[in-house]
Amino acid sequence: MTAINLLLGLLMIVMTWLGALGGYFLKAASSHDLQTEKTKMVTKLVLGVGFYGLGAILNIVALQYLPYTTVFPLTAVTYIWTMILSYFILKEKISLRKIAGVLLILTGAVVLVS
Repeated sequence: MTAINLLLGLLMIVMTWLGALGGYFLKAASSHDLQTEKTKMVTKLVLGVGFYGLGAILNIVALQYLPYTTVFPLTAVTYIWTMILSYFILKEKISLRKIAGVLLILTGAVVLVS
């Protein structure tokens, strides 16, 4: 594996983590009432949009070096991070059906990229 491939792999991991964190903070923002907890809600909303924005910028950087047909399927890795955040932070139950769905998505991404 060359250094540039390693950097691009790291870029994809960070990009997908930022997407998952963006989604997490938007979910967290939705748990606050706009009338009584406006500061908390806006803070989490800004963090969510900010993480999404950073992920989008990294996506643009990745697209400068990799084909769209490679970058876009690999964004499916975001679902793994989302499931991890949902389980450990939001304490959501992860059913076998959800795990199977993520595995199918990832399998499809690998097939498309390879």
